[in-house]
Amino acid sequence: RGDWLKGFLAGITLAMAILPNEFPVVVTIFLALGAWRISQKHVLARRASAVETLGSAMVLCVDKTGTLTLNQMAVQQLFAYNHAENPHPYNLELHLRESLPEAVHELVEFCILASQRDPFDPMEKAFKELGDRYLAHTEHLHDDWILLREYPLSPHLLAMSHVWQSADGKQYEIAAKGAPEAIADLCHFTPQQQTIMAAQVSEMANQGLRVLGVAKASLVDAPPPFLPPHPSLNPNHLPDEQHDFPFQFIGLVGLSDPVRPNVAAAIQECYTAGIRVVMITGDYPGTAQTIARQIGLMQMGAILTGAELDLMSEAELEQRIQSTNIFARAVPEQKLRLVNALKAKGEVVAMTGDGVNDAPALKSAQIGIAMGQRGTDVARESAALVLLDDDFSSIVQAVKLGRRIFDNLRKAMAYLLAIHIPIAGMSLIPVLFKLPLVLLPVHVAFLHLIIDPACSIVLEAEPAEATVMQRPPRNPKEPLFGRKTLGLAVLQGVGILAIALVIFVVALYRRQGELDARALTFTTLILANLGLILSESSSSRLSLKILKSPNAALWWVIGGGLVFLAIVLYVPFLRQLFSFSFLHPIDLAICLGGGAIALLWFEQLKFLNRPQRVIQSKSKKPMQENL
Repeated sequence: RGDWLKGFLAGITLAMAILPNEFPVVVTIFLALGAWRISQKHVLARRASAVETLGSAMVLCVDKTGTLTLNQMAVQQLFAYNHAENPHPYNLELHLRESLPEAVHELVEFCILASQRDPFDPMEKAFKELGDRYLAHTEHLHDDWILLREYPLSPHLLAMSHVWQSADGKQYEIAAKGAPEAIADLCHFTPQQQTIMAAQVSEMANQGLRVLGVAKASLVDAPPPFLPPHPSLNPNHLPDEQHDFPFQFIGLVGLSDPVRPNVAAAIQECYTAGIRVVMITGDYPGTAQTIARQIGLMQMGAILTGAELDLMSEAELEQRIQSTNIFARAVPEQKLRLVNALKAKGEVVAMTGDGVNDAPALKSAQIGIAMGQRGTDVARESAALVLLDDDFSSIVQAVKLGRRIFDNLRKAMAYLLAIHIPIAGMSLIPVLFKLPLVLLPVHVAFLHLIIDPACSIVLEAEPAEATVMQRPPRNPKEPLFGRKTLGLAVLQGVGILAIALVIFVVALYRRQGELDARALTFTTLILANLGLILSESSSSRLSLKILKSPNAALWWVIGGGLVFLAIVLYVPFLRQLFSFSFLHPIDLAICLGGGAIALLWFEQLKFLNRPQRVIQSKSKKPMQENL
């Protein structure tokens, strides 16, 4: 138009209005604050992407010990392998104030000898506590014996042994404990003996107990070929394999591990949210089934054991895994196969682990969760999340927060798109139609003083929707900005633009002047913007309940926006700087009417959008019921 100054200002205004400078900042802030919020629930996020992925978790694969249970073991039953004297397991709960019968003294003694002197493992702590309670000041606690060698667990033999030397150097005892079938192998059980032991193990496991076998081997005066004569004893002369010792079976030990009190409620919350829970344990099927019954874990099909898993092809496993929620007698290496089978079915998998062997599965799962208390450094480095308290309910709370973070991020993105449409429109339309300029750079800067904290602080701090855990997981392929969200945001923005444009054109038509028209239009934009913030803060219909919102940032932004609007409208110096005229009560009423119409438009769009959500959630209901 020949006015270079206004052309320059119009160009700057349009650039400020359409540049999406907030989008990368919003994503960064949401994920960073999301990681902080999740840490308040005892879950440490090592990768920011996991914060967003949590909301789409479909399957939670969890260990039993320490995650579903408290990992506070106590010896509950002792079965000495002496059927004449003790044909049934000795239940400590039924004989709390009684001394232990002589028949089980040796069993407790060798449980302790097969453990560390200063144990940190909860199982070995239980053995030490039992010994201190019942065998103190007896010859069964060999505090002066010397540990010569340890034989650790191996994938081929799930048993460990300790070689001890007596104080006088004349007696050598080897204590072994481990999986009952491994101990039976060390003791060279006949098929008949194995059948008898398996029946007893099954009986104890069906009570929810973790069952271990215990064996001993005695070497007096170090007879060859096992040990050289005393005192030139050299641990290097000990056999390389545990099988080389002449073990004798002593008995079985049943340990109880209480279920965490909040696990049952967390499991039910998962089912309500359409999330499948899979338990993976090294215990017997009977133990796993009893614990599953206590926590309300639904068992869709038969329990699958690690041995059966090894015999399956990948295709068979992918078929079987759809109907199996409990995996027993599983070893850590098999977790990777389970993760890959679930991923092949299109599931988003969260997998827990604590050992070095769990690292491949943690790396392969979309959400690897390492145990913070009992986990190894390798497991933590491989995982995206670290569970600081090893509690299953913390995982569920993190999933809930992940859904909330994604919902709020989507709200913030939709809000940014919606509010930029009227700002860009009111910057460009007057130029195209040769009308007086409405927005100048100072006006857009003022609007951003409301927009920026609204999208990055207010909407981020919004609490989770009441139904956040009553809907199925979102499709991981669903984009943050789907067509539905994009269309809703565009309609919101177009509505504000139409209202502001009508008020501007009517003011010019009535010959109120450029300053009057600008003040009316700008005030309407501010009020409509505040209404959009209120509407976006919840996906449900707006009501008076919003007045009880715990989101303090919401009221600071709305209150601050109204206060500063009043200042620029009624402080003469600022009013002149913003190129406004004085607004009378009737003018304010017009602006309030425009803001109210905009708010009603937002709520109407929300109402029209709701039926489709209900239909979608109903369509997912059968899947939840099947789980």
